[in-house]
Formats: sequence, C-alpha cells, structure tokens
Amino acid sequence: MNAVGTIRERQASRGMACARASQRTFIGGAALLFAASTTVTIVRCRSMSAMGEMPMPGGWTMSMAWMRMPGQTWIGVAASFLGMWTMMMVAMMLPSLVPALWYYRQALVRLGHTQLGQLSALVGTGYFLVWSVFGLAAFALGVALAAIAMQLPELARGVPVATSVVVLIAGALQFTAWKAHHLAHCRTTPACDAPLPADAATAWRHGLRLGRHCLVCCTGMTAILLVVGVMDWRAMALVTAAITAERLAPEGERVARVIGALVVAAGLLLLTRATGLA
Repeated sequence: MNAVGTIRERQASRGMACARASQRTFIGGAALLFAASTTVTIVRCRSMSAMGEMPMPGGWTMSMAWMRMPGQTWIGVAASFLGMWTMMMVAMMLPSLVPALWYYRQALVRLGHTQLGQLSALVGTGYFLVWSVFGLAAFALGVALAAIAMQLPELARGVPVATSVVVLIAGALQFTAWKAHHLAHCRTTPACDAPLPADAATAWRHGLRLGRHCLVCCTGMTAILLVVGVMDWRAMALVTAAITAERLAPEGERVARVIGALVVAAGLLLLTRATGLA
C-alpha cells in the first residue's frame, strides 16, 4: 500500500509540475502575442496616417480605411481592413481574454485533461472569429456611409454632430442594467466550476460564447473607436484601457459607471464644438 501511495504521489507531483510548466508557457505565449499584435497595429496605424485623410464638409476628415485606392479591388481593401481589424482586436482584447483562458485551463487541469494548448487555441480562435465577423460588417457599413457622405455634402456637414451623439449614447450605455448584465458575464467564468468535456466542439462553442458576450458588452466602446478614429492608435489605447479596467478591476460595475461619466463628458465637449458653442 505504501508503494502504491508513493507512486500516486509521484504521478500527482509530475502532473502538477507539467501543469505549472504549461501555464508558464501559456503566459509567455500570450505576452509575445500581445507584443507582436500591438507592434503590428501601431506600425499599420502609422502607415495609414501617412496616407493622410480626406477633408470633408463640416470641418472633419475621413479615414482612408473606408476608400479604395487606385489599383485596388474592393475584395483587396476588405481583406486588408479585416486583417488590420483582427490584429487590432487581438492587441485590444487579449488583456481581457487571458484571465478567462487561464480559468478555463485551470478547470481542465482540475478535471485531469491534458490538451490544454490545443483547446485554449480553439477557444481563442472562436473568440476572435466573432470579432472578425463584426469587423467585416463594420467595414461594409463604413464604406456605405463614406460613399453617402461624399455624395451628399449636406449630410456630411452633420457628421461631427452625429459623432458626438454616438459618443454620448455609448457613455449612457455604461449606466444601464443591460451593460451590467453583459459585463457580469464577461467577468465571471462559469467554466471554472462546471465540468467541461475536453473536446474541440465544446472549446469552440465556449470561445464563440465568450466572444459574443464580449462583443455585446463592448458595443459602446467599439462604436466610439469606429466614429472617432478606427486607425488612431491613441484612441485604441484609451478604449483598451477602459475595457480592461472594467473587466479586471475588483468593482467592475462601478468602474464602468466612472468610464461612462468620462465618456458622456467627452461627448458633450464634442457636441459643443460641433454645434459651434465652444
């Protein structure tokens, strides 16, 4: 009996050592991915900025991200935007996703599963697929609105006011029960306590579910990014900081309301400038 117990202890010790090594690899890989995606995003944003923006009626400028350059096809433009958007989302959302993936991996370890890397990769892929699909829809909408603004100068003059209204609405959403509900889903990790089958389909569905809740929760912040400057790395940094803070801070709902107050104040400032009151 003593020999059997010793063997089991050694096996358990080896398993814990392997799990710790796997977790260190996970953290290191996540850090490298974040650094690489952030670097690529900043470089791409600067290259887009170097192309300049189109002055529009009403005193604002339109990003070239919504336009087709000479020699480009719309498929090529869409593919370029989607690649940039996906890389940008990896840089922006990875700080919030890593804790959820960590808890997911911990749940698998407790249940004796060993395919941590493959299953974690599937969860992450499903998560960012949701954001990529949204990015494609945002591109189509942005291109359509850009075309309308270029064809109808009278509507283009109203864009600064419309932008201010979008920012105000995004700030107001931070105070709603709807926001609190989805934020709670993003902050909690049911996978930690519920048995999870260690199969690809379950991991994939878990990633899609995380991505869906995250996308809905970030609707306001994402809308701000799209209307203020989708290729502005400073706007990305602010939005990333806001999203990460409300997800990871001890009192996330209160942090969300503080962010909402700041966003509403910014929206009012933009509105006064757009209407000529400041």
